[in-house]
Amino acid sequence: MSSKSTCIAAAALVTVTCAAEAGWIGNVSYYHVQGKTASGRNVAGVGSFNAAHRTLPFGSRIRITNLANNRSVVVTITDRGPFIHGRHIDVSARAARALGIRSVGVARVRMELVGAS
Repeated sequence: MSSKSTCIAAAALVTVTCAAEAGWIGNVSYYHVQGKTASGRNVAGVGSFNAAHRTLPFGSRIRITNLANNRSVVVTITDRGPFIHGRHIDVSARAARALGIRSVGVARVRMELVGAS
């Protein structure tokens, strides 16, 4: 590997590490899910603060903070999605209500990894 490639790889690693510590910013929407999620868990058994993300492992816990009103909730990833361009995470209707986004539908949020089960 050339020294130029090493520098680029090192710069990318630092960027990812800093982003993971500070969280990331994106758009949240909410969805109504019934029955079983993609993880195979029954929604009623999971609880009401669950979410869908395209790649995070099932069981990951994410703190979501609404940047408009500073309300936050911790959700558990139990499903896959969202499948609409520009949206980063879908939360359950109850989590959306706690975040204050039910009336607007989509909001800008900060997401921070809290842990995984």
